[in-house]
This record gives sequence, structure tokens and C-alpha cells, in this order.
Amino acid sequence: MSTWHIAVNGQTQGPYSAEEISTHLASGRIGTDTLVWKEGMADWTSISQIPELNMDTQRPRMGPPLPAPGMTHGMMAHEIDYQIFGQEMQFVEIELDPGESAVAEAGAMMYMTDGIVMETIFGDGSTSSQTGSFFDKLMGAGKRLITGESLFCTVFTQQGHGKAKVAFGAPYPGKIIPLDLKDYDNKIVCQKDAFLCAAKGVSIGLAFQKKIGAALFGGEGFIMQKLEGDGLSFVHAGGTIVEKQLGTGETLRVDTGCLVALTRTVSYDIEYVGNVKSAIFGGEGFFFASLVGPGHVWLQSLPFSRLAGRIHESAPQNTGGSGTRGEGSVLGGLGDLFQK
Repeated sequence: MSTWHIAVNGQTQGPYSAEEISTHLASGRIGTDTLVWKEGMADWTSISQIPELNMDTQRPRMGPPLPAPGMTHGMMAHEIDYQIFGQEMQFVEIELDPGESAVAEAGAMMYMTDGIVMETIFGDGSTSSQTGSFFDKLMGAGKRLITGESLFCTVFTQQGHGKAKVAFGAPYPGKIIPLDLKDYDNKIVCQKDAFLCAAKGVSIGLAFQKKIGAALFGGEGFIMQKLEGDGLSFVHAGGTIVEKQLGTGETLRVDTGCLVALTRTVSYDIEYVGNVKSAIFGGEGFFFASLVGPGHVWLQSLPFSRLAGRIHESAPQNTGGSGTRGEGSVLGGLGDLFQK
């Protein structure tokens, strides 16, 4: 009886029978750390914790494990360790072994320990942008320029002995999201200013929205960032971060500015709210993003544009330096009527 569901590359697959899962284990398509679920279970559990699925894993495999879609044999990006500190104004501390490197946006570095050498490079630090032709390097840098980033990235390499650490700070209040691209089919699409840092070897490029609605009214236009590779990446977003797993055909409608990142299997388009009165007086705008699963989606509760708008509205406007008068008083703004 086919009752089991498995989670692979951010997608829910199944249902499968116990025999089918044993076959996938033997072929190397999935491992004993793969999460499974069936009706009646409280939560997703690894195969290694379920005896009836773990009985047949000791038989010899017929050939090497099959690589996941889009993956190559061996790690292309550097393998790094990290720790995230703070609550609202976070920073990530990356630990590097000798020869390992991390790449970050210019100006993101907070501190680094002895032994780390900082170098500014042309492009994004990925293997193709550094070992390819001059045209390849120019294309890589041009993609970053189109997304609003600098032509250059900064690479931090541990050239001393033992372990060293380098830290990168968030640009505004929010959360830092660690993403291991191997877990998401080697690709994540995110808003164009979300990238903070990554292991060297991760490619930072363009993700064009093919649908005209998303292009004209999606807030990010045609252009979003595309992170590709098999290493760790760190993106930053405002407020509280919500991660949602969408099933096949499941739809989620969100404010266009609240969309942070999505996996490659999620379909993204823009929809009209359908009600002019709601659009004009509801404060939510004329359009929202429609996300259709399967796949993962990350949302932010406080887009930076919304935070900046509130700050601008609250800032003194042509007050000649007296904009704080009346704050905290019972009269508030009415107090200005009695001032000369």
C-alpha cells in the first residue's frame, strides 16, 4: 500500500510503498537521513528512525549513488562553518580552514581575525567568473551591476595556520537566513538586495521574470537575484522571517515586497486584487504576488521599503529643526497652534 511521502530538494514526493522506498535507498536516490511522513505521524521523521523502512538498507548497492538533479560530483564551493549572533540586528561569523574563502558584498565585513587576507575581485567569485575568459568575467560582473550591486565582490581567504574567523553584519533590522544550496536543487531565487555573503564558488546572477505581469508590477521588475552552486549562502531580510512549504498546486498570495526567496520549482506571477476600492483605500496596492507550489518560500514581515517609508513619514518636514516639539505631549501637533 502506497502511504509514505518523502521530502527531496524542498519538494514533497509520493505516496510510495515501503518497498519502493527501499528500492530508492538501495539505488542511492535517497539516504537514511531523508525525511518521510505518512498519515497519523505527528511530524516528518528520518528513515533511519523508522524500522520498517530501514530493514533493507544493508544490501549491496548496484553502482554508485545517483547525483541529485543539477549537481556535479564533488563540492565546487568551499565548505565553511558558521554561527549567527544577535536577534534583531544579526551578524554571521564564518569559520575558515586554511585555503578556504568566503565572498561578500562590499562593505558587509564586520571583523576578521589574524591570518585572513581580503581581496577585491571582478565578478562574483564563482569558479566560472574567475577561470573563464575575460568575456565570462565581464558577463558575471555585468549581471551584478544590473541587479544593483557593485561590479566587484570581496573575497576573504584564510592564508594562515589553523582556523580563522570573519564576520558580516546585516544592513538593517531583520534576520539572516542560512541556505545550503545542495538542499534546494542547487538554486535559490531571491530579491535583488537580499544576498549578504556565501562560500566562495557560489554564483550570483540574474533571474528574469518571464511573465509580463511579474515584470511590470512585481516590485522587483524583471530582475531578481539567482544563487547557484552547492555551498552555503546567507541572505538577509527585514522583520520576522517565515518559511513555508507549498505542496503541488498549493497557492499562496503575498504582498510583493514581502517575498524574500523561493526555490526553482515555485511558480511566481502577479495578480490584480480585483477591487479598486480595496486597492485605493485598503493600503495594500493594486497587485500581489501569487506563488504556486511545490517548493519552499521565504517571506519577510518588514520589507525595507516599508520601513524607509515609515521613517520618511515620521521625519520632520520643513520644521526648521523644531520637528520634535509636541512629541509626547497631550496636545501633540495642536501645540504648534500656540507657538510663535
